[in-house]
Amino acid sequence: MTVTSEQRYGEFVVVRRHAGQDHVAELVLDRPKAMNAVSTDMARSIAAACDALGADRDVRATVLTSSHERAFCVGADLKERNSFTDAELVRQRPTARAAYTGVLELPMPVIAAVHGFALGGGFELALACDVIVADTTAVVGLPEVSVGVIPGGGGTQLLPRRVGAARAAELVFSARRVEAVEARGLGLVDELVEAGRDREEALALGGRIAANSPVGLRAAKRALRLGQGLDLRAGLEVEDAAWRSVAFSGDRAEGVAAFNEKRRPEWPGE
Repeated sequence: MTVTSEQRYGEFVVVRRHAGQDHVAELVLDRPKAMNAVSTDMARSIAAACDALGADRDVRATVLTSSHERAFCVGADLKERNSFTDAELVRQRPTARAAYTGVLELPMPVIAAVHGFALGGGFELALACDVIVADTTAVVGLPEVSVGVIPGGGGTQLLPRRVGAARAAELVFSARRVEAVEARGLGLVDELVEAGRDREEALALGGRIAANSPVGLRAAKRALRLGQGLDLRAGLEVEDAAWRSVAFSGDRAEGVAAFNEKRRPEWPGE
């Protein structure tokens, strides 16, 4: 796939756009020498890249990928953490949180392309996405209690929303690693593809998603996210508010017109 533009955020994060996928952004974790362990600098760069993507109305789907052949991301940089004083760890915490919430709060659909190790904070970055595409080499897990902490990038909240409270408790308390086939069966990942094809398949899915209304996509994501955990009546009110935000949009008018005229819509994005 031909790269048409590339923007680097710090040393360890790249945002790429590709020929033929004008509305898909690839957010690349690019610290291969450390298997994408998330250092303070890398966390800051992830947050900055997400801020830029969130403000880019041209992006209809984002795909989170890794430049390392054997890992998506192995989590927090424990070598760096080992050097911190307690005060330094406290000061670093908002920076670390901003990386995970940056991915979580992206307004467009986000797909993670996972291969190899996605552990701790690495798996939490994937959990912050809307869909996880994994290949058969994937190994996922939240092993934080084995080093005396807890998942702190959203794992204790995002995992039960995927697999239920009891299953999430078993996985977090045991700190066990889960290989690809079992991960798919448990719902830890959403699609399982052949080894080496996670990025390709995730980008293809991103392209299919990006063919749809950008206004509709963002509103649908907002309704899905805000409705989680609410009772049905409250959730339907969230949905109604999202519907009202698109019902009189230019995208809605264009979508209906294109359907009736049997042509591909040209979304105004407003």
